[in-house]
Amino acid sequence: MELRTLGYFVAVAETGSVSAAADVVHVTQPALSRQIRQLETELGVELFTRAGGRLQLSAAGRQFLPHAQDVLRRADGARNAARSYAAGRLERITIAAPTTTLTDVIAPFLATLGRDDPMPTVSESDPREAYDALRHGADLAIATEPPPARLASTALAVLPVWAYVRADHQWHDRDSVRLKDLATETVLALTPAFKPRQILDRAMERAGVSPGTVVDCSNPQVAQALAAAGRGAAVVSDDPRFGLHPLEIVGRDGPLRIELFAAWEPGHHAAETLGELAARLRLFCVDRYGADVAPTG
Repeated sequence: MELRTLGYFVAVAETGSVSAAADVVHVTQPALSRQIRQLETELGVELFTRAGGRLQLSAAGRQFLPHAQDVLRRADGARNAARSYAAGRLERITIAAPTTTLTDVIAPFLATLGRDDPMPTVSESDPREAYDALRHGADLAIATEPPPARLASTALAVLPVWAYVRADHQWHDRDSVRLKDLATETVLALTPAFKPRQILDRAMERAGVSPGTVVDCSNPQVAQALAAAGRGAAVVSDDPRFGLHPLEIVGRDGPLRIELFAAWEPGHHAAETLGELAARLRLFCVDRYGADVAPTG
């Protein structure tokens, strides 16, 4: 069964005659009649009753007509979608990112999208596996590790790793804290699988500082909640919660920073569109966090 033949059937059904349908589909009447009979033979049922030289839909034809119309509509939609893909446009986009990035960066960015932007779907990914998500259906991956060279990418932001304390903490009137001072406090840190913890551990090693007490937290919100309860200083890259006071952490090489990257497959049919969207996300980060977070490269 060919789409063209279904189109002939629908044209005859909608116009009420072979002659009128022949004008619509631009074929001769005999050729159109042959195509209709061939379709009936393929389906094993008469779609029209023939009386007095006129065609009328049979009971089976009336029931088959909406199915044929639906197939043609779907085929037309598929053709339009293919043209859109060929032009590099996206109807939908899947973004993979770690939980903190989804909450603090991606979700607020999605709230700025317009009606002409692709419909987004977001998926939470392990920070170490975000780029692998591009092989499993994601269009755009956001991560804190530099992307492999095979991917197209852009640096989005360079964000602080914060030490959060309560408003009544002894450091409440500071803007920053040195590592050697932080080491005297109970540190509510993420587990070593998280990038902020890796940055903290490397900075302490380079500074020759050994923390006194470290409490591992598997979730950054939990770390901040414990800080709000007065259990120590939460070291995370999240936006502040629970009324906590943020402190930049200063190590041997300056303030601790975490980088954010966007990456996509260079062979993606909408690679140019993805690059434009990543550029918008980069500008959004600057608008949200200030010019200091803009990557230098």
